Amino acid sequence: MANKKSLKQTINLICEELFAECMAASLYGQNRDSAEALIFSTLKMQDDFISRISHPEPGMPAKVYYKKLREDFATHASEIMDHLKHF
Repeated sequence: MANKKSLKQTINLICEELFAECMAASLYGQNRDSAEALIFSTLKMQDDFISRISHPEPGMPAKVYYKKLREDFATHASEIMDHLKHF
């Protein structure tokens, strides 16, 4: 497991890239409202996962918790990328 700082940096970097893609879709795509919704969902996802890193669930082993967190993040990020493909 990576330490919390590097995990936060990785999440921030991926969310920055997703945000930039959503902004481009918003500016150049035909469906601006949907692209703006993706922008907000990207920002919300970033806030949610960063806060989840700082406050792990009590009673759950750290290794299991952070593995699930990474899997959940990958799932959410891939959903946003799938939505971006339709612009």
